[in-house]
Amino acid sequence: MARFLILAGLVLIATGLLWGPLSRLGLGRLPGDIVIERENLRLFIPITSAILVSVVLSLVIALVRIFLGR
Repeated sequence: MARFLILAGLVLIATGLLWGPLSRLGLGRLPGDIVIERENLRLFIPITSAILVSVVLSLVIALVRIFLGR
């Protein structure tokens, strides 16, 4: 459990440090992301961005498991 918490903390720190450069890639403004703007409402549904992040994280986790020998 301790390893998991340390890894989760490192991932959060890395995400915070990379937030600026990642926002320049257009994440959140990809085709397939839905934005509904009304008078007093702005609804943002990042479908494509969520799928892309999920695939990348799955690959990273798979590589970590391979290199750690699990």
